[in-house]
Amino acid sequence: MTAHDVEYIEIYTSDQQRTADYFVSAFGFLEKARSGTAGLDSVLLQQGSNRLVVSSGPAAADFLAAHGDGIVDIAFACEDPLAARDGALAAGARDLTADTAAEPVVSGFGPVRHTLVRRSAGAPAALPAGRHWIAPARSAAPAGEVPELRALDHMAVCLEAGTLRDTVRYYIDGFGFEEYSSEYVSVGEQAMDSIVVRSPSAGITFTMIEPDASKKPGQIDEFLGRNGGPGVQHLAFLVDEIVPAVLEFEARGVEFLQTPGTYYDVLAERITDLDEGIAELRKTNVLADRDEWGYLLQLFTRSPFAQRTLFFELIQRHGAQGFGSSNIRALYEAVERARAATS
Repeated sequence: MTAHDVEYIEIYTSDQQRTADYFVSAFGFLEKARSGTAGLDSVLLQQGSNRLVVSSGPAAADFLAAHGDGIVDIAFACEDPLAARDGALAAGARDLTADTAAEPVVSGFGPVRHTLVRRSAGAPAALPAGRHWIAPARSAAPAGEVPELRALDHMAVCLEAGTLRDTVRYYIDGFGFEEYSSEYVSVGEQAMDSIVVRSPSAGITFTMIEPDASKKPGQIDEFLGRNGGPGVQHLAFLVDEIVPAVLEFEARGVEFLQTPGTYYDVLAERITDLDEGIAELRKTNVLADRDEWGYLLQLFTRSPFAQRTLFFELIQRHGAQGFGSSNIRALYEAVERARAATS
């Protein structure tokens, strides 16, 4: 009943061409195929092992009206999709499989669903089923050398207050996920609770976050408001070397959050074994965090969408395995700085 990997992620957008162009020009994704099926025009994009389906059309209208541009489907690769469906239904999922669907589909959180795809671990991914895909005449390589997005490190999910533990239990009981860590983070007069769950294969990792309703509303509450409820706040992509990756993606048009210069004044005291120079991190606004296994470097983008919902993260790991409070605090404070700058 377990899901072992993310097969693809589908984004509904009001402007498919603009959104696809963003991923292609800014992040170096390649167009692999296009389809037009049942009121939905889709393009399949790929960078490394990361596959995005960008879709628009009448079939996406209700989602877009309620939530704006964002993620609608996180497809799971499973050894046995029917067993995975049955496990999810037993845990309380809704069966969203259409009569004409080629694969089972179940509810996830908020409006996000999971298409369950049959694929053994390590086997190559096929084109998403149930659509009439046409390969492009020529898939041109992006200009210049693009840093590889090696893997999808994790997905951050914002949930409504009071729903975190039930959602976590659903993924544990329904898909065989395991609770990896949990943190309560207080920043000023705001606070949030978070639990990380992941598949036994470690191929799927969710950082589930809910605001503390007893505190003042903050950026998690604002996301929920802009998004019309729960949803994926950001996708974190693993890179080998974050400093040159940031410089290259920035040159391609990706906008990253800014970090106060004072952050770096004490960074060397907080993390004493950084291989990267403080000046390099300061120049690129890269944040650093450590846990008992090592340290990591990370930086968050601004959202490219009008409602400022979904955004992205680059992350480089130097042995760090977990999601400690300082790591979550870095995300929270980075977004708070962006929120304050635009308010």
